[in-house]
Amino acid sequence: MTKETISFRIDREKKIALDDIADELDRDRSYVINEAVDAYLEVRQWQLEHIREGLRQAQAGEFATEEEVRQAYARWRR
Repeated sequence: MTKETISFRIDREKKIALDDIADELDRDRSYVINEAVDAYLEVRQWQLEHIREGLRQAQAGEFATEEEVRQAYARWRR
């Protein structure tokens, strides 16, 4: 995998927190930042996939029936 260098601004407190975590893990700051970016991308990609699928279903007219909605609310109330 090809690695590239990027730079960005970050609050001083966040940089200190990153360095503290890196020290505790006996890793460098880049490792911690890469782990954080991986976690962020995983969550955001999952969200976007589900949003796209919901939009696709809506555009295809695939909506829940009133009974399905009632059943879902009933499960949440338990």
